[in-house]
This record gives sequence, structure tokens and C-alpha cells, in this order.
Amino acid sequence: MSVAIDVIEDTRRAQMLLHDVRLELVENLAEPASAAVLARRLGTPRQRINYHLRELEGEKLIELVEERRKGSVTERIYRRTGRSYAISPAALGALGSKSADIRDRFSSAYQIALASEVIGDLAMLRAGAKGAKQKLPTFALEVDVRFASAERRNEFAEELAAGIADLVRKYHDEKAPGGRKFRFYLGAYPRRKENRA
Repeated sequence: MSVAIDVIEDTRRAQMLLHDVRLELVENLAEPASAAVLARRLGTPRQRINYHLRELEGEKLIELVEERRKGSVTERIYRRTGRSYAISPAALGALGSKSADIRDRFSSAYQIALASEVIGDLAMLRAGAKGAKQKLPTFALEVDVRFASAERRNEFAEELAAGIADLVRKYHDEKAPGGRKFRFYLGAYPRRKENRA
């Protein structure tokens, strides 16, 4: 069964997914399909489609869901492993972003690096929880705030920082037996303007 998000942590898997023909095949496998169906849909020779499907299956970017016999031929039906995909900075090796390398914590570069690290952390934790047959305890909050001015935005940021500091002082217990640390992160950026047709 496909997962909500398949996080790509390996360089080879990332290269495989980002290859233009293979990316198009994965995009077309939201619903199960055979090489013959894909060949007709994409106007590409079936032999070429079969080659790329084998490569994608080897990297677990698609999965076999059914085999059908049609006379002397066996038709293999595939679907993609994720409903969507994200690439972890681990797939980029030394080129992956690291928030510790960025001094300006108010920069967009710092926020992008932090978000990339979160993807990597969550992917590893999710894999560990799945292996242990446990649920991964997570929490996310998303909210839009419209500020009347830059001054009001700054006041909000100061109050938010003070409120979080109060909550940390109230709930953080460094010596709690059996306690577990959780990483909280918060970022803000201007909301993109919606494209109007």
C-alpha cells in the first residue's frame, strides 16, 4: 500500500526519481497501470517503459500490485509507493543543508535548512516507529496571521517568544525519569499571493 509521503533519503533513489522519463512514469502511477497502458498513454515504446519500470521497482519507488496472465504473456501492474514524495537533505550528502552552518537565524536560508532537517529527522523517526510497530507522536500547527504593520508583526513575535519561554519553563523537566525530548520549531514568512486565473 502506498504511503502518504515517501521520503527519499538515498542519493540513488533521488537520482532515479528525478530522471525525467522515470518521474513522468511515477506521476502516471497514482492509479495502478501496466507497461502497455503507460506506453500508450505516453507514446513511448513498451520496451523502454519496461526498462524504466524495472529500475524504479528496484529502488522501491513503485511496487508490483498484481500480475495478470493474458495467453502466454504475464502483464505486471504497478503503482507508486507514495501518494507524494519529499527529498531529505541526506540524499544530497555533503551538499545537504545544515542550519548549524547558517549564522543568521532570521534569514530564509536558515529556515529552509531547518525545514530540510525536520524532513530528515521525521523520515528516520517514522521508519524507526514503523519497524517497532509503534505510532510516532507528532504535533504540527499552521496558522495565517495578517498584520496591520511591521511594528505589530514585531510585537507579535516578541509576545510569542515570551509565551513560548514561559511554556518551556513550565513543562521542561531535564531530569524526568523516562522523559523524552521533543523538538519544536516555528518559522514565519510572508504568505505567497494566490495566482488568479
